[in-house]
Amino acid sequence: MTPTKQRLVIAGLIVLGVLFAGFFGMRAIRAIRYIHDGGFDPGKPPPLPSETDVELIRDWMTIPYIARTYGVPDRMLFKELNIPDKNNRGKSLKELNDKYYPDQDGYVLDEIKKAIIKHRPPIAPAP
Repeated sequence: MTPTKQRLVIAGLIVLGVLFAGFFGMRAIRAIRYIHDGGFDPGKPPPLPSETDVELIRDWMTIPYIARTYGVPDRMLFKELNIPDKNNRGKSLKELNDKYYPDQDGYVLDEIKKAIIKHRPPIAPAP
């Protein structure tokens, strides 16, 4: 094999390697974002609720978890609480209550329940 052909093969392999790295790197970044968002794609409508009884909500739950479970947008829940969603998505309701409403015990939990009742999609009747 001549040196020119060797250089072309090496250059081709490098380009192919960069393309593979870029392709799989983008897939990894997308998967990490998906996992970070709790398996919910903000561009799609919220999933159908898997739960309807708001009395089952506990103060250890996070707002994104509750939003997925009850089929309401998490941004709406943050808005109802007047709490920014940035840096608060991974915090439990108790942590949010302690940080933003320390003098009102259970305020965040009660407001989340009210917001879900007010904004949740209607439940389809059983066939």
